[in-house]
Parts: sequence; C-alpha cells; structure tokens
Amino acid sequence: MVGLKPTDLPPTATVKFFGAGTAACFADLVTFPLDTAKVRLQIQGESNAASEKAVVKYRGVFGTITTMVRTEGVRSLYNGLVAGLQRQMSFASVRIGLYDSMKQFYTRGSENASIVSRLLAGCTTGAMAVAFAQPTDVVKVRFQAQVRQPDGIRRYNGTMDAYRTIARDEGIRGLWKGCMPNITRNAIVNCTELVTYDIIKELILKYNLMTDNLPCHFTAAFSAGFCTTIVASPVDVVKTRFMNSTTGQYSSALNCALTMITKEGPTSFYKGFMPSFLRLGSWNIVMFVSYEQIKRSLTRMQHSWEAPF
Repeated sequence: MVGLKPTDLPPTATVKFFGAGTAACFADLVTFPLDTAKVRLQIQGESNAASEKAVVKYRGVFGTITTMVRTEGVRSLYNGLVAGLQRQMSFASVRIGLYDSMKQFYTRGSENASIVSRLLAGCTTGAMAVAFAQPTDVVKVRFQAQVRQPDGIRRYNGTMDAYRTIARDEGIRGLWKGCMPNITRNAIVNCTELVTYDIIKELILKYNLMTDNLPCHFTAAFSAGFCTTIVASPVDVVKTRFMNSTTGQYSSALNCALTMITKEGPTSFYKGFMPSFLRLGSWNIVMFVSYEQIKRSLTRMQHSWEAPF
C-alpha cells in the first residue's frame, strides 16, 4: 500500500499474499468471540419472527457472550474457528494480499491511483476471494450459529463433518450457498475497508500528521473499520441469515431481505451492529498493524537471503 520511502524495499506480491493471510488469521484469533456474538445477534428472531412475541435470548454484545459462556461454555465462543482460520488464510490472502497488484493492473503500473482504480481493485479481489473461499465461510457461519441442545446433539460434529454433511444433504452447491450476497458484501467491504485505509494512510503521510508507523496504521485501520461497518451491515445480516438457513427457508437472498423487512422491520438489517463494529474495528486494527509489520519483516528477511553480504 502507500507509505514507502524511496529507500524502502517494496514487498513482493508473494510477501503481501502470505503476509495478509497470516495477519488475518492472527486478527481472527483475537476477535473471534465478537464475530460469534455478531452472528448470534444477527440470526436472533428469524425463527420467531412470525410470532407475536419473539423471545429475546441475547441482549447486546457482552450480554450475548455472557449468555453463551453460561449456557454453552467458553468453547462455544470459538465455534467454527478452524473453518474461520481456513477462510482467512485463503480469503484474506486474495482480497488483501492481491489488492496492490490489482490496483497497479488498473492503473497500468502508475503510482498515482485514482479513487475509481482503487474501487475496481477492491471489488475485483473481493469477488475473487469469495469465489475461492466461500465453502469455508458457509461452514464457519453454520458453526457459529449452532446452539448446543440439552440432549447434546449438534448439527455438525466437526469441521470436516460439516463439509461432508453439507455436500451430502444440500449438494456441492450448498457449500457455495449465499455466494452472490457474499460477493456483494465483500465487494462493499473490500472497497470501503481497503480504499478507506489506503486513502486515510496516504493523507496522514502526505500532510506529515504522523510517520509511517504504528499510530498511523492504528488510526487508518480504526477509521476503515467504522466506515465499513456502517456501509456493509445490511448486506452482512442478509448473508448470515441466508447462509445459515435450512433448505427451502428462503428462495433467494432477495427473498431473505424482503422477509426480514416485512416481518422484523428495517432495523433488522442493523442487528448485531455493535459487535460488528467492535469486531471489524478491532479486526482491522490487529490485521493492518500486523500486516504492515509482517510485510516489513518478510521483506527484510528476503533481502538478507538474497544479499547476505
């Protein structure tokens, strides 16, 4: 991304690719309970929407986490972590790691990227990542939404069992369920997240407000997380509901959205907003700060291997 001094060695595409995946996995480890709470809040009410008085089980971010720990144990906060890490290693590597390369492709190698070029790069890598890593996202959401029953019966017994069960019961297409709303969501998320981070960091450095170090990365990442949550929340809720739905519950992602607005009202599109913001804000901070440091470390290591003397 922006911010390299003339004397700095630019990281290679390979360094960015693996650095992005590694940083995203680390961010997921730190923020996964918030993501699980977000999913539980987003799907809350869909089974009771038709009834006059829907039972509210979860209230707020920390109330949801507390309820889950009390009723299902601490491990429930990390339901789907394996699939989540698989997702980030494949997903973030593409959508974040290839962003600069795609930006250069649209600008034909020019360093002065317009806002249109940045948006196109964000949309492209976001769509590519979803097409590649969608099965891992489906399994992750199913695990996070899975509530432990009193008799101990679970929907899936493990990550690999979930892949097999979904493929067997719903067909291979079941693993790509919600692909279109997810592509829409990630085009929006990628454009907002990466472009906002890119532009804010560029402006901070341009006007010498900070140097290219941790405070600069923190500020740009926090701003990107806030903007992304506001823009992407409605699509994110629809994506979560549709991917977690049983066969025949919704005929399409659009049908899911229409069902939500007719039965639960427009505010349903912002269910789980606070955990979404806490998760995206903290995820962005951990990911981008880690990513910048990993890129620098790997680039220095690569340079030392190529020129040891």
